[in-house]
Amino acid sequence: MKASVIREMSTSELNERLEEDKKHLVRLRLNHAVSPLENPNKIKAYRKIVARIKTELRKREIEANNKEIKN
Repeated sequence: MKASVIREMSTSELNERLEEDKKHLVRLRLNHAVSPLENPNKIKAYRKIVARIKTELRKREIEANNKEIKN
């Protein structure tokens, strides 16, 4: 998922997607520990997606705090 797509999503959608992707990442890691995945790069891809979502959520949190301070 690209950063531009993430920016367009609402905060509630991002929170839901973050939970889903975290669960999927845990499942991938467990499956990989039991038997090697066909494509282990999926783990790296999901880690990056989770990081991008967390970054966008944190950015929005900081912007909201800055707006409160200015008002």
